[in-house]
Amino acid sequence: MIALGCEKISLAFGVKQVLENISFSVQSGEKMGIVGVNGAGKSTLFSIITGETLPDSGSVYTAKGYTLGYLAQNAMVDSSRTLYEEMLDARSDMIELEKTLDELRRRVDEGDEYASSEFSVLHERFVRDGGLEYRGRCKGILSSLGFNEEMQKMPVNSLSGGQKTRVALARLLVREPDIILLDEPTNNLDIESIAWLERFIQLSKKTFLIISHDRYFLCSVTDHTLEIEHCKAKIYNGNYDRYLETKKKDREVLEHQYKNQQKEIARIEAYIEQQRRWNREKNIIAAESRQKQLDKMVRIEAPTNDPGKIRMHFEQSQESGDDVLSVKRLSKAFPGKALFEDLSFEVKKRDRLFISGTNGCGKSTLIKILNYKESPDSGRFDYGYNVKVGYYDQENQNLSPESTVLDELWDAYPDLTQTEVRSALALFMFRADDILKEVRVLSGGEKARLTFAKMMLSKMNLLFLDEPTNHLDIPSREVLEDALLQFPGTVVAVSHDRYFVKKLASRMLVFEKDRLLDFDGGYEDYQRYRERIEEEGRSSFADRSEQNLSDSKKKYLSDKKNASEKRKKERRIAYLASEIENTDKRLSEISEECSGSAATDHVRLTELYEESQRLEDYMMSCMEELEELEKNND
Repeated sequence: MIALGCEKISLAFGVKQVLENISFSVQSGEKMGIVGVNGAGKSTLFSIITGETLPDSGSVYTAKGYTLGYLAQNAMVDSSRTLYEEMLDARSDMIELEKTLDELRRRVDEGDEYASSEFSVLHERFVRDGGLEYRGRCKGILSSLGFNEEMQKMPVNSLSGGQKTRVALARLLVREPDIILLDEPTNNLDIESIAWLERFIQLSKKTFLIISHDRYFLCSVTDHTLEIEHCKAKIYNGNYDRYLETKKKDREVLEHQYKNQQKEIARIEAYIEQQRRWNREKNIIAAESRQKQLDKMVRIEAPTNDPGKIRMHFEQSQESGDDVLSVKRLSKAFPGKALFEDLSFEVKKRDRLFISGTNGCGKSTLIKILNYKESPDSGRFDYGYNVKVGYYDQENQNLSPESTVLDELWDAYPDLTQTEVRSALALFMFRADDILKEVRVLSGGEKARLTFAKMMLSKMNLLFLDEPTNHLDIPSREVLEDALLQFPGTVVAVSHDRYFVKKLASRMLVFEKDRLLDFDGGYEDYQRYRERIEEEGRSSFADRSEQNLSDSKKKYLSDKKNASEKRKKERRIAYLASEIENTDKRLSEISEECSGSAATDHVRLTELYEESQRLEDYMMSCMEELEELEKNND
């Protein structure tokens, strides 16, 4: 069943076309990721879907009776109510229904027979719509998004901007609309909250449309991807990684078909020209025949160029010593809140140290202290020999709001010529009139690019990065990752972008509940470590529980478990063998069709090629799993 559909949506702002003939549909229960560079029109599409913006043409439709919920980018809730009261207000329908049921219950107790049947109908609806658990659900969602019981009693207007955005997300989720639109939902969440949101979406039966530049998140929760590029839209089956693979293959096939057709066109045109030069009757007839063939040919459009990317590299000023930074017994607290105490660690040359932990644990404050933007309460830190520091501030406070883009960079590097400054800005896609914009009118992404332009021109050997990917689109994040991988110096970073951390981290500094963990390894190594610790904890609990079982009961349970696992393995082996056989049969059919009826049908050949690639990947994974199961079965 189609939950939501868009039909030929087009919108322009003046002479600038934003969206053109956008058509797609989303089935009930699907989770669709929407991707594209900054400015592609993703948020504008959401605004059209919700009715906030009227398109120039086209229409939006939703399934009958379906409700729509929307979390805009940087949406905030601001009121004098407590967090818990704000959440209850999101379920005012349940509160009103409770009051009605209480009144009906009173009338039933007084002997009103008509109230009894009405009470039964409304109570059934109350239970069906979650009335029995909505209060606990309000508290549970707040807790999962980082608000403990004490914080739930605080007024909303006392929270930070990021916390108010999380409250807006919590309100939306507790309402449980049928179709949920999320625009950059992970922006103000820490890694634990993002992981909880992933599980929530994965388990939900609701329909989701999600705009996000968080690749790890998109890979985890989406099953379809809508790409908006050059004002057009195209749907791909699968999550973000699958979309990238399919797009690459599609482009390769299209380029191949385009080049072959261009060669054929050139050959026919040369033949026509030759026949016309000979200028005999039969030559003219032959030329006209080929011209008709050419006129009827369905032209394949040349593949469009990818949207422009920024270019970036960081140069090292000079080699630092092996000991880059030493932190000794550092402590910091704000009124009513202690962030960290007796914090000690060392940073060595060429470390790529990533600092992780829940929101509010002091990660950004630590970075500010190490860059002399905040003062510690106690402790000290010392830089090593020849260390020169570069600092990316997530709030871009090192920019002057009244300066133009050109002046901002030129004032920082007055020795450069105007041509050199313009060339540097062009690398970050500031061109023509863009360089005359005042900093205060720039978007978050533009400010981030300007800050990186300033950093790139300064030579340093220690980079501090505080949430550097927050305002960057996916292509810009990839450019930043490559630049940091090639940077020969040392990196200390705070980031909630797990894809970014996974690609770069060589060491993790993790704020855990009762300690600071200095982990020598990357993000995936740390995840495996956490899983092993949790598994050992579960095993320890299970061991303590089993001490109370009699030996005979232990043996019975063990035999039962082994027999069950054996049956499962045998069923899985049979299933895999059947799948391999069926897949191999289908691949043979595809091969026959490619060399037969589809040999001259380029469109069908492309479809068959894509299907064969998917089937071959699937058959290979089945064969590998079957081999592993049979080996362990021996």
